[in-house]
Amino acid sequence: MLIIVITTFFLSCRNSEENRIRSWTENSRYWQYKGEPTILLGASNHDNLFQWPKKMLIPHLDSMKIAGANYVRNIMSESEKDYEVFPYRITENGKYDLSQWSNVFWDRFEFFLMETYKRNIIVQIEVWDRFDYSRDNWFHNPINPKNNLNYTYVEAGFEKVYPLHPGFNKQPFFYTTPLQRNNILLLNYQNKFVEKVLSISLEFNHVLYCMDNESGAEEEWAAYWANFILNKAKEKGKQVCVTQMWDNGNLKSDEQKRTFDYPELYTFCDVSQNNHKIGDVLWDNFQWVRNYISNQPRPLNTVKTYGADGGPHGNTKNGIERWWLHVLGGAASARFHRPPAGLGLSELSINCVKVAREIEQNTPFWELEAGNDWLSNREENEAYLTSKPGETYVVFFTDGGEVGLDLSEFDKEFTLKWYDIRKGKMTVENQIEGGKIVALKAPGELEWIALISSK
Repeated sequence: MLIIVITTFFLSCRNSEENRIRSWTENSRYWQYKGEPTILLGASNHDNLFQWPKKMLIPHLDSMKIAGANYVRNIMSESEKDYEVFPYRITENGKYDLSQWSNVFWDRFEFFLMETYKRNIIVQIEVWDRFDYSRDNWFHNPINPKNNLNYTYVEAGFEKVYPLHPGFNKQPFFYTTPLQRNNILLLNYQNKFVEKVLSISLEFNHVLYCMDNESGAEEEWAAYWANFILNKAKEKGKQVCVTQMWDNGNLKSDEQKRTFDYPELYTFCDVSQNNHKIGDVLWDNFQWVRNYISNQPRPLNTVKTYGADGGPHGNTKNGIERWWLHVLGGAASARFHRPPAGLGLSELSINCVKVAREIEQNTPFWELEAGNDWLSNREENEAYLTSKPGETYVVFFTDGGEVGLDLSEFDKEFTLKWYDIRKGKMTVENQIEGGKIVALKAPGELEWIALISSK
């Protein structure tokens, strides 16, 4: 009897509407989970961790938990490693049957959601990924007619090859919805797949939904799937948060405004592609978005922070800077992208998360406001500030440097702590006097945080 009671209580908690991930009722720029505000900080080594064997997954999640990371990305469509499987059953003739499911795939997905729930790690699902339907990935994809027994190339409207980068949007898979090409045959299988995802994920309250990875698809595609998910959740008496991730790295573009301008549909925005920018450009673009949606503010997520030595999108220094500029700039989430494009769950990313959590213990980020107006003698991309004037100032130095911090309005004593970000620890603490402009000089090169507090 005791086991039944405990199990019932656990199930009621994991899908409770009251405790679900949602924008915070007191400050809708940030998330709340289980009724408490939270900033989502992440670092993980793969984009679909649910495919990992348990012996790999559990230690990875535990390491995240210990470091203070509480946010992962999860693509539903990717399958590149030997141990990964597709969602459909393979028949005796070696072809997939799109009308039957692979128990292994879906059992892994449910186990992953259960284990992340236990650790209070928020999962951001990306339902579709355009890279899985073009070039080499197309050859082994079950949706490819040569790999399934459900339709031919002619019936589905597919070509045998899609050699171009998916950014060219030549794949009919992303034109199936009623307001596009209305490909009923393919749309039926797509609907069934998303319904299956939701049959599992809607049993949990720690899941966010993004329609695509780096989408360049038509606006109607994203709107269809966002409404589809919202309606399916509503049928079960639930509410969820949905968004779309656009490929265009210009946050002021018409594509990005497809989510910014529709808060009634997209209850948060993912601006990860801003991470292709660096320095003041990244900072200013992000602040522009915060101002643009200020009439109906929502969480701004960055589920992919690019940058790692040897990677394709910037070096390690870029990755650390981009992550911190979004955290200090007011992002609701920031996650280091998986290697080789990002730092993943590494010593450096873990140390970044640890320092951020220590700052949070002093003053939560949602009580701070980004803006460099209190800084003087600042050179381009030298230092960035978020603050609660008179109480807390957090200054991020990208590579040593010295700036002035205006404390002239507050004639009192402050505590100054210096954090060596790459080492993940506080190295110097002393007292400073307000009532003047205070010179802040980083103790060394590379990345530092100055935490100035009157508490």
